[in-house]
Formats: sequence, structure tokens, C-alpha cells
Amino acid sequence: MSIFKARVKEFEDVLAPPQDEIDLKQLRRLAFNGVPDVQSFRALSWKILLGYLGPKRSSWASTLAQKRALYKQFIEELVLPPGHSNNGDSGSGDQADLRGVGLQDHPLSEGPESAWNTFFNDNEFLLQIDKDVRRLCPDISFFQQPTEYPCNIVVHSKGEHGRRLHERVVPAVLSSANVERKGLGMTKINLITKRSVENYAAMEEGQEAHWEVVQRILFIYAKLNPGQGYVQGMNEIVGPIYYVMASDPDLSYREHAEADCFFCFTALMSEIRDFFIKTLDDAEGGIKCMMARLSNMLKDKDPNIYEHLKTQELHPQYYSFRWLTLLLSQEFPLPDVLRIWDSVFSDEHRFDFLIKICCSMMLIQREAILENDFASNVKLLQNYPPIDINVVITHAVSLA
Repeated sequence: MSIFKARVKEFEDVLAPPQDEIDLKQLRRLAFNGVPDVQSFRALSWKILLGYLGPKRSSWASTLAQKRALYKQFIEELVLPPGHSNNGDSGSGDQADLRGVGLQDHPLSEGPESAWNTFFNDNEFLLQIDKDVRRLCPDISFFQQPTEYPCNIVVHSKGEHGRRLHERVVPAVLSSANVERKGLGMTKINLITKRSVENYAAMEEGQEAHWEVVQRILFIYAKLNPGQGYVQGMNEIVGPIYYVMASDPDLSYREHAEADCFFCFTALMSEIRDFFIKTLDDAEGGIKCMMARLSNMLKDKDPNIYEHLKTQELHPQYYSFRWLTLLLSQEFPLPDVLRIWDSVFSDEHRFDFLIKICCSMMLIQREAILENDFASNVKLLQNYPPIDINVVITHAVSLA
């Protein structure tokens, strides 16, 4: 039996055991070394490792049914315009679906209780979401392609404007909607490095592209988390998760990729939300603390690199802010990001191994870093050179 077939057999045994309960310790051990790109192994493993599904297989059906129904409710209450009818008609038979919008609530109303006022205010953060998702993962065409399972109550609008989120914003004004994040010693930190030449186009009536689905996920997340809202870079976190769920070979799971992705993304964001909230930068789980841990590890493993960068005044925020905040999703091609996240999600301490990977990335480039001047090192660390990701992960595993 080949090594690959043996690994597949191990995953089959742990994810479909004769007993009801999954051995989480065994699953973490297997997934840490990479999940095979076959069957539904990765999608199912991530759902379990992120806590969306519990270890008892008998509970999965009820959990999935409950969560997917809840997500559909989110769409109806948070995405569809005020006064909508569930099927896009405006007949009198649908008056029960008008979400309480009466004569006192007019589209021009500015009252705090006005559903229309909230609807238009949402467009402020929707501008940034729309801009970001239209450029998601430009290295592949996946997000530009139509989904096999569009959201019917959204795509079949029957002339009702605003059901599809991109219809609410005007692309011409997006250039002024960039997010600036101050307080890290830099006027502005550009989180996103991979850019598509052109924005992704929207689909015709009855269809929607994968980026439109991601847009809806982020919009609902921002609506449900008003204290945090949407921050540029969240699109790079949800993108790989959605790709895995929407590529699931099991069509019964793929059909519900949007809902499953939303809850996996929400679970992950509950762990890294401090990275995206500036007021929590100095907290134990904040981004400054994470960068300090990486810097201390580098100092311990290779004092020469540490002192060289310190002499050049090349501060960690110039490179590691993006590495850590976006879980390296901007530094490597998507297949490599999925492999990294297999290990990161399997880590019981979650982000300890992420810091080791980041440290290894620098140690592997030791000679170049020590020879380079400031400008060359900034370019090197902000545009990490192509490398076999298994070399980086193996090196990270070796760090005690």
C-alpha cells in the first residue's frame, strides 16, 4: 500500500469509526501532517477542528439542520431589503413577510428605529466588502465562477432591487473606502498584496458567483457583530474556508457551503477577533502580543538575524502584522495556505505553531536577510519567495 493510500485509510478510520465518537486527539495528529485532497476529508476535518461539529457523529445531522435553518433566517432578516416578499412578488398574500415595515417607516426616514435607515447605513461598510471580495484570490478563477447552489431568495429578485448586495453600491466611489489602521508606527499598513487586474463581474438573474456568496457571508457577519463590524482582511480569512466547503465532493454538503462556511468562519474569528480590533492590540491575544512572541522566538533561535533587523530598524509590523493577522493567507498560493491551515487548526494551542511557521520563514532566508540592506529585506519579507511549503512546515516542526 502506498503512503498516500495509507494516509487516506487512516482518515477513513478516524472520521467514520464503528463507534459514534471521533477521536479528536487522533484527528489532530493526522490533520497536523496534512489532510489528503480527496473525499470530504478536509471540509469535515475543519468543521470538527473549528468546533462547528462536535465529536459525536450522531449529533451532526441535527446540528447542521439547526445551523443551516438559522443562517437562512439571517439572510431573510439581514440581507433582504425592508418590505421584501420571500418570493420576490409584492402581492397582498405576502403581507405577512414585510418584516413589520408599515406606513411609519418610509425609505427616506432617518429615525433610529427605521429599517430603511439601517438599510442605507449598511452600505457604508458594504462598500469595502464589495471592493475586497471582487478581488479575492486572483491567482485562481474559482471565485469568478458561478456557484452550483445560488441562494434562490436572493438571485430570483423578479425586479426587486437590493436583494443582491452588489446592487446597493456604486463601484465608482470605492476608491475612497480604503481602511486605514493607525497606531502601529505606520500611517497605513497595506494588508493585501495580491490584486486582480479587474474586478470580478456579477452574474445574471438566477445565478451568482462565488465571490457574491462570500460577500453575503461577510455582510451578515458584520451585521451580527456591530462592535467589530467588517475590517479589511477578513475576506482573506473567509476565502479559503469557503473554497474548501464549496469544493466538497459530497454534493449534499456542498449545497450548504455558504451556511457551513459562515459558522466555521465565525468560530475562527472568535479566536482571532482581537487581531482586528485596534483597542485590543495590547491585550494578551492582541496582534502586538503575537508579534512580540514571534520577535522573541527569532531572538532565541537566531540572535544574528534579530540584531540585524533591529539595527536596520525593520520593525516586525512591517511584515509580521500581515503574516499573523491573515494567517499567512497572503504569503502563499491557496493550496499551500490550505496545507498550513491543516496544521494551524490542528494545533490545540492554535497559534503557537503559526508563530513557529513565521519564524521558520525567516530562518530559512537567513543568508539573504543578513546580506540585504533595509529596502531589500522589506521586499523579501513582504513578498516571500516561492518555496515548497513542506520545507517550511518541516522546519517549523523542528523548532522546540
